Amino acid sequence: MTITYYGDGKGKTTAALGLALRAIGDGKNVKIIQFIKGDWCSSEEESIKKIKGIEIEKFGLGFVGAPCDHHKHSDHEYCAKLGLNAAQKAINSPKYDVVVLDEINWAIQEYLIKEGKVVDLIKNCPKEKTLVLTGAPKIKELIELSDLVTQMKKIKHPYDKGINAIRGIDF
Repeated sequence: MTITYYGDGKGKTTAALGLALRAIGDGKNVKIIQFIKGDWCSSEEESIKKIKGIEIEKFGLGFVGAPCDHHKHSDHEYCAKLGLNAAQKAINSPKYDVVVLDEINWAIQEYLIKEGKVVDLIKNCPKEKTLVLTGAPKIKELIELSDLVTQMKKIKHPYDKGINAIRGIDF
């Protein structure tokens, strides 16, 4: 099954992590591959370190084009391609039942990886695996190939009032 969580609302990664937690409870093994997100340690990483059967790897230098981004596009692209290779290995590994590609939609939107490569991942994913894709941008072909799609729609957000992300709540 392929599942996509997308949209401008909060909760895409949270939904994917909730699914991962449910899978762990059923004895499944999970691999989470994060694109875009930088090397800062998030609260979800701290939690994941304490749970057997789940692994997380980051392949990003932070949000592309953000005011604090001082990296070249080619550096972001290189990291995303490493993440894509790791995704392919995880999908083909008998070790993992669920593979989460967190923020992969952004990696496509920012031209860090080609959409066609992700389409190939989906089409070649073994039927017994669950593949989860997240990221705000709506990628039409990924949505068409997905078995389950949920759009997170922003109604109201603290950022709109100038309230920054809160550790343990937002990251």
